Amino acid sequence: MTRAAEPETGPSTATSGAAGKPFAASAGERARRLAGAAFAALVGLFLLAPVLVTIASSLTTTSYVTFPPKGLTLHWYAELLNRPEFLDSFLLSIGVAAGAAVVSTALGLAAGLAIHRYPFPGKSVLDRLFSSAFAVPTIVLGIGLLQWYAQLGMASSPLTLLLAHLVLTVPYTVRLVLAGLAGLDRSAELAAAGLGAKAPRVFWHVTLPAVRGPLIAGAFFALITSFDDLTIALFVVTTDMQTLPVRIFNYLQYNYDPTVTAVGTVMVLFAAVAVVIIERVVGVAHLFGADPED
Repeated sequence: MTRAAEPETGPSTATSGAAGKPFAASAGERARRLAGAAFAALVGLFLLAPVLVTIASSLTTTSYVTFPPKGLTLHWYAELLNRPEFLDSFLLSIGVAAGAAVVSTALGLAAGLAIHRYPFPGKSVLDRLFSSAFAVPTIVLGIGLLQWYAQLGMASSPLTLLLAHLVLTVPYTVRLVLAGLAGLDRSAELAAAGLGAKAPRVFWHVTLPAVRGPLIAGAFFALITSFDDLTIALFVVTTDMQTLPVRIFNYLQYNYDPTVTAVGTVMVLFAAVAVVIIERVVGVAHLFGADPED
């Protein structure tokens, strides 16, 4: 009796099955990448939407804020030139913010080194104080500063505003400096000292470069936090001395024309220019401690 020929399972069948698995895997990987890219794009659009709406609203021809804009005009930007109070508030805000960035960087570096390197009474309390400052509502800080200034008889001035903002900004730089010092290998400092370098030289050439990224990040956060503050500033400014956020807040109580959106667009442009400068000078990736080559 002749046996029926059995189907032959040769190398071609095995090869096609093995080739199908990588194809399916690569297709699934591409789908996951596309889904991730789409999600990232949606998140980015969600974050940019308020900025885009503000910019578009500043171009409307109507005398009130509306979106989408009804017509396109630069009239409201020209209107800013007729309102010197906005320019005065901008100069005050940027001056105080720059001062807060510089002073916060110096104080944060000194406090961070002291907490990280040296034992002293109340060290743990001071460390917790800088950490807990983030949990205190800014309105509580504003009321407290108002009462404190009143008790001391200190009139409102750019100096009192700067001192108030330091309460907000110094904890940022202290925590960032401590994070940078935690990753510093002290053997480099000991080696430099062992080779005869004096303490100031070791600090300048070894310690300071190691915490340069956290210091720049702390200064950047201090600048943005001070410039953007509204709650504390409301308690320490006067009608003759108002920061830009306070000026916009008070203006919106009685007016709703696109002048405020034009001011907001200028602020966005200022922030964008600052980011570009930081990218050119130190790199945004290096600013937050990342390695640009990774």
